[in-house]
Amino acid sequence: MTPDELRAALIGTWRLVSYEATGVEDGEVVRPYGEHPLGLIMYTTDGYMSAQITTPDRPLFAEQRQEYGSPEELAEAARHYLAYTGSYRVPDGETVVHEVALCLYPNWMGDGQTRVARLDGRTLQLAPPVPLSVQGKPRTGVLTWERAEPR
Repeated sequence: MTPDELRAALIGTWRLVSYEATGVEDGEVVRPYGEHPLGLIMYTTDGYMSAQITTPDRPLFAEQRQEYGSPEELAEAARHYLAYTGSYRVPDGETVVHEVALCLYPNWMGDGQTRVARLDGRTLQLAPPVPLSVQGKPRTGVLTWERAEPR
């Protein structure tokens, strides 16, 4: 696949099916956002992307407005949510780089998050090119997405 073909295939909205991270040393599989994570990733024709991932069972705050959340409520909500957005580029036919402009996790802001992209029909798999530390161990991670249909 050429870079232009990959870019064209990414355009649109994808719904998260699973996120599995496998231990490099022991093969242990963890699911950081649970068995049935929620998430959307969107790629626009003008070169922007946005990703949101969470667990489906985050507890509600006691108050009806986020600004009144307790420090514990705010920390717990953030612990189980990842959100980032920015531009993206496709340097080759296998890789997409998310240039992070805004992110719940501030360490990613101004950084490029590289993902190996594998497309199979209506399924997209995104994976970091090298193992990362997930739950204290080096792991290979794969996020599996399916093309979203309007509801």
